[in-house]
Amino acid sequence: MAGTSDTVGLFLKVKPAKAIILLRDRRRNWYVSALAKEVDTTYPHMVKLVRRFEELGIVTTQKEGRTRYVNLTDLGDELAHDLEGLYRHLERLG
Repeated sequence: MAGTSDTVGLFLKVKPAKAIILLRDRRRNWYVSALAKEVDTTYPHMVKLVRRFEELGIVTTQKEGRTRYVNLTDLGDELAHDLEGLYRHLERLG
């Protein structure tokens, strides 16, 4: 399957996974620079990740003025839930 390994490789990396998990916190209005800061990555890197997430249909973005807000889709929320579970399992390993 072309592209499958690219998608799998994306989510086996800590920063993209952390960004998706953070987006589950609906108490915050997430925007690209806030995600970049929380994930400890650069703004340009987070812009690239968010674009890829949009292509995959796991986030939507909405621009208000100069700020681009990011929200999970239903598919993205399912993925974030699964990633949280995986992280909990991995943390127990040590």
